[in-house]
Amino acid sequence: MPGLYFEEFEDGQIIEHAIRRTVTETDNVLFTTMTMNPAALHLDHDYAEKETEFGKPLVNSLFTLGLMIGISVHETTLGTTIANLGMTDITFPKPVFHGDTLRVETKVVSKRRSKSRPKAGIVTFEHRAFNQHGDEVAKCTRQAFMHAKTEG
Repeated sequence: MPGLYFEEFEDGQIIEHAIRRTVTETDNVLFTTMTMNPAALHLDHDYAEKETEFGKPLVNSLFTLGLMIGISVHETTLGTTIANLGMTDITFPKPVFHGDTLRVETKVVSKRRSKSRPKAGIVTFEHRAFNQHGDEVAKCTRQAFMHAKTEG
């Protein structure tokens, strides 16, 4: 399914994304080591079991952020985005563990036409990720610079 153009978004619109993803230990280890993060919290089962309140490794929160936004792409910005402008208000209210399955919802917070590019606009999204138990595990606000079908 292609992404939506600027005009196709409506303030308050909520998109429940069809794609879900189970996070694996391989996902976590590869992402954590590729980004040069040496935190035992993500990589060391013995440490996590004996030294943390969680008793097992946590999934790297930046992987969770990337996965949450990635899941949203197919039904929002695939082929219609010019660029991401920024992400703010990023929170991780609950941890993600190996074997958790995430689903994502996106809300269109606002949109406005670009002042400098008449065939583009800025859409502000609020992305929220939930685990298989319905617990919110991640949330962020993202601004995307989007193609428009018509000049505004």
